[in-house]
Amino acid sequence: MRILFFLLIVPALLFTTTAQQFINWKNYTALKNVRAVTISSDGFWSAASGGAFQYSTGTNQFTTLHKSDGLQGNSLTSVIVDNSGRTWFGSVEGIIDIYDASTTKLEVILDIYNSNQINKRINDFASVSDTIIVSTDFGVSLINANSFLFLDTYFKFGTFPSNTRVNSTLKSGLFYVCTDQGVAIQKPGAFNLSAPESWDVYSLAQGLPSNKALKAGLFQEQLIVSTDKGFSRFTNNTWSNFIPGLINTNIADFQINGDSILIVAQNNVYLYYNDALNVLYNSAVAISRIDYNKTLGIVCASTDGSLYLNPQLTGEFLSPNAPPVNQFPSMSVDANSKFWSASGKDVTGIGYYTLESETWNHFNTSNTPELPTNAVYHAYTSGTTAYLGGWGYGFLEVNGENKRLFNRTNTGMQGIPQNPDFLVITGFEKDSRNNLWVLNFWSVEKNTLSMRTPDSVWYHFTIPAAQNLILKEHYNLVIDPYDTKWFSCADPTRLGLFYFNENRTYEDPSDDRSDYLTTADGLNTNDIRDVAVDRRGDIWVATSLGVNVITNTSAIPTSGSSSLRISSVFTLRQQSVNAIAVDPLNQKWIGTNEGLLLVNSDGSRLITTFTAQNSALLSNIIRSIAIDENRGIVYVGTDEGLTSFETPYIKPLESFDELFVYPNPFKIKSGNNLLTIDGLIRDTDIKILTIDGTLITEFSSPGGRTAYWDGKDESGELVSTGIYIIVAFDTEGNEVVTGKVAVLRE
Repeated sequence: MRILFFLLIVPALLFTTTAQQFINWKNYTALKNVRAVTISSDGFWSAASGGAFQYSTGTNQFTTLHKSDGLQGNSLTSVIVDNSGRTWFGSVEGIIDIYDASTTKLEVILDIYNSNQINKRINDFASVSDTIIVSTDFGVSLINANSFLFLDTYFKFGTFPSNTRVNSTLKSGLFYVCTDQGVAIQKPGAFNLSAPESWDVYSLAQGLPSNKALKAGLFQEQLIVSTDKGFSRFTNNTWSNFIPGLINTNIADFQINGDSILIVAQNNVYLYYNDALNVLYNSAVAISRIDYNKTLGIVCASTDGSLYLNPQLTGEFLSPNAPPVNQFPSMSVDANSKFWSASGKDVTGIGYYTLESETWNHFNTSNTPELPTNAVYHAYTSGTTAYLGGWGYGFLEVNGENKRLFNRTNTGMQGIPQNPDFLVITGFEKDSRNNLWVLNFWSVEKNTLSMRTPDSVWYHFTIPAAQNLILKEHYNLVIDPYDTKWFSCADPTRLGLFYFNENRTYEDPSDDRSDYLTTADGLNTNDIRDVAVDRRGDIWVATSLGVNVITNTSAIPTSGSSSLRISSVFTLRQQSVNAIAVDPLNQKWIGTNEGLLLVNSDGSRLITTFTAQNSALLSNIIRSIAIDENRGIVYVGTDEGLTSFETPYIKPLESFDELFVYPNPFKIKSGNNLLTIDGLIRDTDIKILTIDGTLITEFSSPGGRTAYWDGKDESGELVSTGIYIIVAFDTEGNEVVTGKVAVLRE
């Protein structure tokens, strides 16, 4: 089998300019679900469902590896350190990553991933001399640990079916292969192991306690095998029960150490020594793989991180600071660049979490008494205040350390018909008067919208277009510059998009105006996934069949829906769109089931596309998007975790202060590198001058806080080495600011 060997560079983007502008990609994934562990020279490595991490026992520090660091596999299943000190990671998808700590380089083997096998999961590694033995869902592969060349692959063992799942492989003179069909043992003197007749096979019929053989080992010169129904020992070609205290027990893993065996089973760590079985540690969570080192102690994989039992058997569960789960259904970034995320509804919710200065904090009922349940469904921020909509408890307002619960009792909002106290909040938005509007998922009193004034007076509104029906499944509340409220409805009797404007008369419904828009009015489909308001006041509607844009919204309060113009965005046709976010340049970030798209302000041009294949995105299925306008960071919530990256699209300043120009000096070669000009107001014009005032080039900023210069003059030629003056001014010439840059022509 030929090896395909790659050095991964992430993100590998489509366009040179794009690659320079979108930088500092980061992945954030839950790392508590550890599936495999291995002890290294200064600690241990853990392979988790969201990436890998190393814990150094000397420094008590963590090192993490994600896709944004070059790791191609995300859902990891196995790990081992080879004889050269390199760490090998296997994944569900069949990807093998190799990390060299001495060079911090990651390399990848994709042969299994690219193969035509249906099930490609890598279940275990074993290292023998310069060979890595890979146990997979379809057989056993041998890889040269230095050249990464595949030496052989075995698919068929005796009478077992071809491509039987292999759980682990032992090489000690002979090969001992543990499969879901039983145990296969290399016949003495057999060399062509690809031939089925080179193997003796044993299953339940030959005396094993189960066909599901998990691991083999040599204990006191006898072969023992663990299964999901206990141990079995092979003596004189006969299998017999071994360790009576564990009969009919699933043996998750074991390690042989001289005349003793460390065993993981029933959430316990056992020591078997001198025919006696003792419990060393009892865990409250599921534990699986185990590794042991006399100096370091015992390490086990668990669903709550890596269980570390030091030589004194003091146990602790260790994992890096990370989000608690890979659930990001609703996200927001506040004015201080603090990231907030909800977790989910009903039993899937685990509270809410924040990211600030690269530190995650998790809030739930155990540490936040103001939370009645962990079902936090929606997150919204205004200024530095966060509003967290609950699935059944109302909502929580968080401002610094102050937290306040709002429910039926103190708001007057009514919940679902079966239980009015069960109040589900699916949206928030502030209007031009700083009133907080709250969207009710399902109100028994038909008051879909409620509003709290800045002086804490509550008003409740029934939507005329609802025609006095009790409707459920309201989502995606936004408010346009004319204070019209827009939201979607997934009630089977009213699938579509509502709008409502109370005309600022909160107690007089006679001048309220609302309508209900569907495919009959021009929507692509009534299956609405998200709604956003752009900086022109246009309404962008994400659907399962592309995106609609609603314009001329200023006429709604006086003219009704007949004045609206509804168009379909051609560049996004037939896309299943889940999320839309508007950046400071009025560009639209579009989350789909096939990746993340960026289109220009009116959607007429596709600027770039990011996928899991050409970037550090963890998945092509995008669930949510949030933008930090002050730093130009885009957060992308996927079904496998969160990805963030920096963009040049930063909220412009209100007035000039000073220019920040970098890198300075600016070294230019081919014009592919860019000079960043930071500190601009909206729609700045820029001139580049020589030190004696000669104009080199002039251009306009994209519209945000930053602009770029490629080191070229108006003729497209690279400028000479020297000092250059940068002059930035507004379109009327009322505000001007200057800066300098030293250019080095190489």
